[in-house]
Amino acid sequence: MNVDRLFDLTGRVAVVTGGGDGIGKGSCRMLAAAGASVVVSDLSEEKARAVADEITAAGGIASATACNVLVEDDLVKLIEFTVRTYGTVNILVNNAGLGGGARENPFKIDRAYVERIYAINVFAPWQLSKLAAPHMQESGYGSIINITSMSSVNNDPNMAIYGSSKAALNHLASNLACDYGPMGIRVNCVAPGAVRTSALSTVLTPEIEAKMLAHTPIHRLGNVSDITGAVLYFASPVSEWVSGQVLMVNGGGIQTLD
Repeated sequence: MNVDRLFDLTGRVAVVTGGGDGIGKGSCRMLAAAGASVVVSDLSEEKARAVADEITAAGGIASATACNVLVEDDLVKLIEFTVRTYGTVNILVNNAGLGGGARENPFKIDRAYVERIYAINVFAPWQLSKLAAPHMQESGYGSIINITSMSSVNNDPNMAIYGSSKAALNHLASNLACDYGPMGIRVNCVAPGAVRTSALSTVLTPEIEAKMLAHTPIHRLGNVSDITGAVLYFASPVSEWVSGQVLMVNGGGIQTLD
């Protein structure tokens, strides 16, 4: 058994949304290191290009493009750009997301907010999966990976919309796994716990961290590399018989505040 081949993505083409920072950036770097050609997409083309340049400087293959996942035409153009540049799509990482941070007071948010969160966290992954699937089927290799959240199963105050959108994304994946499986496409989710990213830093205090760690058997917060390792697993041949699953990467805990 050649263990290296189980994680070898040479010749595969990956698309990552929200690839300019945090888990998205880490996923781009991880997939490129495994041999994939990576399309780094982000709302900020500048951030996407910086990540792509870093990958190419390290000897990898990457291109950058701007994509606002709220704009349906941008989703179409993202897949078209990928196919035009590299010939196909094999791996899709739906990482772009919005919400959370215990900011969703149910009496202070409106329908427009709810619709925006669901458009980014649920509709965009659904639409991109639909657009990428025919190319995956034609190429004979397909893996769709949704970045969800432990909030999809937690019960926390001021998190109802974000948490329920991520729960919807989990369930979307498990059902699409049934639809796409006969096409040779796997659909899975990685659900991070509290990970040290710029997004977390906007709400993290020493007091909040202490409360989170009280519920975390592996007594530290997550690093981006903890999550991207799971992304690589689902993207790689090693997981070729795994689909419809949600992998919680959270140090064995739930990082709630209570």
